[in-house]
Amino acid sequence: MFKLFAHKKSAPVVPAKIPQHVAFICDGNRRWAESRGLPPLMGHQAGISNFENLVDWYMARGVSTVSFFIFSTENWSRSDEEVKFLMNLFQTELTKNLKHALEKNLRYRVVGSRDRLPKKLADLCDKLEDASAENTGGTVVMALNYGGRDEIVNAVNAAIADGVPVDADTFETYLDSGELPPVDLMVRTSNECRISNFLLWKLAYAELLFIPQHWPEFVKSEKLWQQTLDQYAARDRRFGGGKKANYLGKKAK
Repeated sequence: MFKLFAHKKSAPVVPAKIPQHVAFICDGNRRWAESRGLPPLMGHQAGISNFENLVDWYMARGVSTVSFFIFSTENWSRSDEEVKFLMNLFQTELTKNLKHALEKNLRYRVVGSRDRLPKKLADLCDKLEDASAENTGGTVVMALNYGGRDEIVNAVNAAIADGVPVDADTFETYLDSGELPPVDLMVRTSNECRISNFLLWKLAYAELLFIPQHWPEFVKSEKLWQQTLDQYAARDRRFGGGKKANYLGKKAK
């Protein structure tokens, strides 16, 4: 599965099949830094470099929504030094994102609970969403203090409070990520093969791609971005259905 990511020349042709929603688990920042003899926190700094170019590249090829898992509900267990560094980094980055949203007509969404975020950061999330709400050029989703199970539990409680029976479509409207399209392709870097509580409802039929490169390497490589689309285009998505042949091996007429 990983051979296509061994720095081989990628086809320049854009794949005919383009995912509408690509979601990224941005893993391996600290490992990237440590492998280069750098302080681990510098990996997080490297991980946001070129972020907006990555967004623009995928949007230019027909992707309408890109999502990034940047801080989970479990990440609070990291050291106080690292958490403080990340909160300050997110504040700096979201300030830049506001300019990016306005320049490129992009809508930004921040999913996850804001209760534990520093007030300045939580207010910035609100400002970013409000200022870009009417933009139509594509959607960028930042999962910040986010957990997929928490999102589902919160939606269940909201539905119960409303006292109405729900089907799958109605229940989805209670999710923080409810208005987002289903994830077509999920990419996780750094050789980790887990979904780690990310967008559980939206990932129901996603194609999963686990690659060996750490996120700071991936975020700067158009060659690797192209390979994600190449791999997606090669997948046969049947959503639980079968090909036009019966199960006795006879060809369908």
